[in-house]
Amino acid sequence: MKKTILHKMPLAIAAAATPITSFAAETEMPANVLEMLKDSEVSINTVWMLLAAMLVFFMQPGFALCEAGFSRTKNTANILFKNFVDFTLGSVCFWLVGFGVMWGASGAGFMGMPEWGSLDFLEAPGGLPIEGFLMFQTVFCATAATIVSGAMAERTKFSMYIVYSLLISLVVYPIEGHWTWGGGWLMNGEEGSFMMNTFGYTLHDFAGSTVVHSCGGWLALIGAMILGPRRGKYGKDGKSRAIPGHSLTLASLGVFILWFGWFGFNPGSQLAAFGEDNRIAISHTFATTNMAACTGGLATLFFSWIRYGKPSLSLTLNGILAGLVGITDGCDMVSIGGAACIGLICGIIMPLSVEFIDHVLHIDDPVGASSVHGVCGFVGTLCTGLFATEGGLFYGFGWGFLGAQLFGALVVGAWAIGCGLVIFKGIDMIHGLRVDARIEEEGLDIYEHGETAYNA
Repeated sequence: MKKTILHKMPLAIAAAATPITSFAAETEMPANVLEMLKDSEVSINTVWMLLAAMLVFFMQPGFALCEAGFSRTKNTANILFKNFVDFTLGSVCFWLVGFGVMWGASGAGFMGMPEWGSLDFLEAPGGLPIEGFLMFQTVFCATAATIVSGAMAERTKFSMYIVYSLLISLVVYPIEGHWTWGGGWLMNGEEGSFMMNTFGYTLHDFAGSTVVHSCGGWLALIGAMILGPRRGKYGKDGKSRAIPGHSLTLASLGVFILWFGWFGFNPGSQLAAFGEDNRIAISHTFATTNMAACTGGLATLFFSWIRYGKPSLSLTLNGILAGLVGITDGCDMVSIGGAACIGLICGIIMPLSVEFIDHVLHIDDPVGASSVHGVCGFVGTLCTGLFATEGGLFYGFGWGFLGAQLFGALVVGAWAIGCGLVIFKGIDMIHGLRVDARIEEEGLDIYEHGETAYNA
């Protein structure tokens, strides 16, 4: 018997899934006309969902170009290759196991049952084709895995990268995704549930500030910590030394592509485009997403200008991404003004986080993934509890919703950090995460793959 997940999706999705049915209950119309309208509704919603999935998929080259640009020439092919592995391997693993673990039925709300490639256990929301829903969820899973690669760039064994990318797609992301999106305990809004008894609210994460970005960011931080810094990153005095990437052109293009793809990431999570309510919801999410990106970039631009004497393009690029990550949680619940504030907050916190992780913790993250995705994903989730027009503290709704957001972000963060410690430390002890010093010095492209990105 198939299980419907309509009740397990964000309220906006569930409400938007049946406008025709609601209209039909209030009016009389011939059965054939009603059927045609229902079919049109599902078809339009399906096209929108698949278009959004395409946009999120297009974020993969964005990540690849961004990571490659922030890294050195000698490791470019390796970085590009890893981004292909994330999606190809991740898609297979998520279809075979991860999708069932994330969306399958569970007794205690911890995890669903693996279905080994079967999709018969589930009905997608609003009558959407289950294969299309699988694809939409797959591109989100691939994004979580891809975030890790940038933080561990330039010194990780390619074979071991395959191992931990596989585990993220099989276990780490699907289990916490079940807690948050798949009907697990963090989103159980039934009377008497833990979240409702404790906070009066469940965790809200519309498009994945915590579920996707923060999870990937914390994994990236732990991976970079266990891996250790690149050779020459820190001097004998412990001071950090800059290791510039080889192409801000590639990095800039990558950020533009990511920005473009985010319009599938956030508005696409509505999963419906038919009807006035959905038109308004999608348009609103577009506006809040773009505003946060703009204010995030501007905040970092002026922060770097004031702090370092010159505006930094590389930091500003990450500031734009920080704003995008921060707004991804509450893009449906905050006003455009609230989105601007979230972008500003994340755009200032991000460079401070980069400094702290680099100069204080001495963790070498070449692309700033830990700060952009981990820290700003966490901050963005909290900001929803502050700026949400329904439930937000700043709108007079008390501390309950903010508490739920904080608790959910901490739980997912603890899960990601714990899994990261087990996975990366285990791999390092069994086989070693890091390439030999000579390989790192001369570049991973030749030694790991026998080819280079630039042959001129």
